[in-house]
Amino acid sequence: MTSLEKLGYAKDKKLLIIHADDAGLSHSENRATIHSLKNGFVNSYSIMVPCPWFYEMALFAKEYPQIDNGIHLTLTCEWENYKFGPVLPVSEVPSLVDENGHFFKKRELLRKNANPEEVEKELRAQIEKALKFGLRPTHIDSHMYSVGSHLDFFKIYKNLGKEFELPTLINRQLLEHVGMDSEKCIDANDFVIDQTYVGEYHYFQQGKLADFYTSVLENLVAGVNLILIHPAFDDNEMKGVTVNHPNFGSAWRQIDVDYFTNEQNKAKLKENNIELITWQTIKRVL
Repeated sequence: MTSLEKLGYAKDKKLLIIHADDAGLSHSENRATIHSLKNGFVNSYSIMVPCPWFYEMALFAKEYPQIDNGIHLTLTCEWENYKFGPVLPVSEVPSLVDENGHFFKKRELLRKNANPEEVEKELRAQIEKALKFGLRPTHIDSHMYSVGSHLDFFKIYKNLGKEFELPTLINRQLLEHVGMDSEKCIDANDFVIDQTYVGEYHYFQQGKLADFYTSVLENLVAGVNLILIHPAFDDNEMKGVTVNHPNFGSAWRQIDVDYFTNEQNKAKLKENNIELITWQTIKRVL
């Protein structure tokens, strides 16, 4: 059964979630995410529980429970001068951190060093912290899709989704992007996002990131689709967070904000017969 059939839609229906990753990463990220949700056509976001600005975004989630929000399960920290680590004491999950107690910068280091039992322990702690705070998440997904670093980690991710009755972001393109064999990761009963679209660095480098988003909307195919964006303001805070990291850097994130709060761009949804859905729609059929 296809994802559209599971949701009860006709096979030619074009469904789309426009999702903001990395809420909680910084104050700039939070402000821009809230702006995009309130004044644009972004309709979903997920929060990084281990990050310093989790609390601010969690308060927003509690104030606006009608807006789709998930938990952005976090096992890596890619930034040069901005660091964070697990919600659990480092002594409980030592294989997940570097010599300074911070998450590893790259998935490869996570794959090489992390103990699956400690991965499960930390991911569970992140979910439980969000629930204890009073959040009602609609789904779980993964920062840098690091849960795809190892087949054991991915199984943990899926099992946690089942245990907490939360949809999990499962997608073949993302799995292949992080070097996993999707056939080994996906089971027949899994709800799979048919197509996931994420901007690539060469579009940004050539000044064509907005053109990429327009192309996605104008050429969207039937199925359950997901656009992943990373809204933040190109301000001093975000420049500091993303120093020496132009890929998904502050300038990139400002483009995401500008594009997905533009009314002309929003009109492309209707022009191309695209229906926005949320993870809440998916959650109802699982």
